[in-house]
Amino acid sequence: MKSMKPVIAVLITVAVAIVIIPALLVLPFSSDGTKGKLMENLTHKKQQEPSVADQLNESSVEVAVYRSQQQKIESFPLEKYVAGVVSAEMPADFEMEALKAQALTARTYIINQLSEKDTVGLPKGAHVTDTVLHQVFKSDAELKKLWGGDYTWKKEKIAKAVLATKDQILTYNGEPITATFFSTSNGFTENSEAYWKNSFPYLKSVESPWDKDSPKFYDRKIISIKDFEAKLGVKLSKGNEIGTIVERTPGKRVGAVKINGKQLTGKQIRENLELKSTDFTWERKGDQIIISTKGYGHGVGMSQYGANGMAQEGKNYRDIVTYYYQGVQISSSTAFLNTVVANK
Repeated sequence: MKSMKPVIAVLITVAVAIVIIPALLVLPFSSDGTKGKLMENLTHKKQQEPSVADQLNESSVEVAVYRSQQQKIESFPLEKYVAGVVSAEMPADFEMEALKAQALTARTYIINQLSEKDTVGLPKGAHVTDTVLHQVFKSDAELKKLWGGDYTWKKEKIAKAVLATKDQILTYNGEPITATFFSTSNGFTENSEAYWKNSFPYLKSVESPWDKDSPKFYDRKIISIKDFEAKLGVKLSKGNEIGTIVERTPGKRVGAVKINGKQLTGKQIRENLELKSTDFTWERKGDQIIISTKGYGHGVGMSQYGANGMAQEGKNYRDIVTYYYQGVQISSSTAFLNTVVANK
């Protein structure tokens, strides 16, 4: 019988532990027999952390957007507007660092617009349109229709990119830059003055080899000679000759062409013939002209596919923006936003 006593003692000890220990663990976190304080603390912490959507809505500045289709003005909190621009302007399946770079350009653009109060092409009360005249913008309702079943993850990914760069803009000599961007280069970006009138020290041609992997790198368009002549206001001479390139830009694009005595810029030809790029070649076949282009867009500033290519190689958004915008700094937007609020 003596040999059984230790065993019984052990069993009694285990039983007591099973009953008492859980009670001891619960007791410190319990209050008046209702919910434990541990649960209350966890719930309180969860309530303190705003959702991604709530964080996008936190802004003292609202952007009045002229909705071109509805022909009305809608206002959106600044960061929600930025998210709507990134969603419309860059594929959501791009790398996160590329999306962050796009968020920086979008925020810089709108803060610059709000500061300068440029109302050209705008109805009264609007800060921007939702078109390429300013920045393309889409609301949540439009994105749900566009993305369908992919809406949730795409929206959350873009929101994270926007919030990761919150309050940051691109500046040069302490002022917000003109943060132009485009889809795909021809392998080089373009000097601003080679496409527009204004020259900006941070908008200079740089190599962009990543763009060759873009599905928009090559394009071909066939146009009749009759339409070609009408759209450019020229008359082609007989034979296979079309025109002679008389000037090239720093970005390896067509600067100017002389067609049967008339000189046109590459930009004029691109816009009048609705070409993807000013890097074009052409050939005459019968009563048609076949035009091949490299790149998609004006070529000035940040290449979106170039940014994605850099991100795929491990570059972060700071590397990307400081590469495409030469000599810029990433700065706080607070002072500029305060000025905007003060001038309301």
